Amino acid sequence: MSLVVLFLATSVIFLVLDAIMLSTVIQPLFKQHLGDQLYAGGFRLLPAALFYLVNMLGILWFAGWPALQADAPGQAALNGAILGLVAYGCYELTSWAVMRDWHPQMVAADLAWGTVLTAVSAWGGVVVTRAVLSWIG
Repeated sequence: MSLVVLFLATSVIFLVLDAIMLSTVIQPLFKQHLGDQLYAGGFRLLPAALFYLVNMLGILWFAGWPALQADAPGQAALNGAILGLVAYGCYELTSWAVMRDWHPQMVAADLAWGTVLTAVSAWGGVVVTRAVLSWIG
């Protein structure tokens, strides 16, 4: 039961925050530098859904679940930040290394966002799960 609550809480936090940031900051920044190289529909649903599922698995395994078991939300934030830095760093730095029009502003913005988003989502998931489990007894 606690793993299901943790998954749902972490996922909702991640998806809501990411949707806001992607639409207001990241998408316009990438459009500025990549222009018509971006997918016309905004994004492809299948790869996006697969990313979120795989990423959520990583957040739960490396940050949320161990912190919930240890009753240590701060641990979730720290491990989430490290995981976000690694995951988003791999993508951004590889893209910058091999793609002609990949701009350092894109790297900095997305890397910072991925670090903060993963930390906040992992921490928030643990806090919400603890509250829900306490409430249901």
